[in-house]
Amino acid sequence: MLTEERHALILEHVNANKTVSLAQLCELLDTSESTVRRDLALLDQNGLLIKVRGGAMALGDRFSLTEQDMAEKSKLFNEEKTAIAKFAAQLIDEDDFVFIDAGTTTEKMIDFIPQKNVTFVTNAFIHAKKLAQRGFRVLLPAGEIKLTTEALVGAECVNSLRNYNFSKCFLGANGISLSGGVSTPDMNEASVKSAVISGSREVYLLADHSKFDQTSSVTFARLNQVRIITDKLSNKRYFTAANVKEVL
Repeated sequence: MLTEERHALILEHVNANKTVSLAQLCELLDTSESTVRRDLALLDQNGLLIKVRGGAMALGDRFSLTEQDMAEKSKLFNEEKTAIAKFAAQLIDEDDFVFIDAGTTTEKMIDFIPQKNVTFVTNAFIHAKKLAQRGFRVLLPAGEIKLTTEALVGAECVNSLRNYNFSKCFLGANGISLSGGVSTPDMNEASVKSAVISGSREVYLLADHSKFDQTSSVTFARLNQVRIITDKLSNKRYFTAANVKEVL
């Protein structure tokens, strides 16, 4: 077996199980203990896992307190976001009452939404304009403008949204984690998302693969509360913890 193949198998096994022993890896790879030790040392050196006495463990969730602005986000994973947005847009049915969250992936949805009798509520003023230009009825909640995400947030926004009962909502997130659920770095945005989830019959989370195994400071949903639409996942443990749809 080639070195690259061994490394790929080791990483797949470690990430799937979080911890793995040296003996397990030797059996899996059908190779010597000294070879596996060298492989683990190299993978640890490259920051792909953590080598421990008698085996290895997966890297912990990446933690982030910061958030990129919309201009920065719009440059990332465009192909993946477009595929996610196309699939999500086709889930909207005649006479739906839909909430669309602020974010670059949810913004991409707007171009693909079929011409149907649908009413939208959004806390993203850019989204509201684009939806209205396409001829849809659009409602904006009250609230304070947050320039970083071009969104309306705050107590007034939350109170406005609590009056609505949505047939579907489409949300974004900064982090998705097996241990931390679905999270964002901003308490105000988390409160908006939580209010929407409470008032929605079907909750969809639009997130490219980079959002997984990430944790931000405020959790706003458990994994079993949302239906996740993503491009392609390497960590298959999410398929047992959540309702996940891959589109690539």
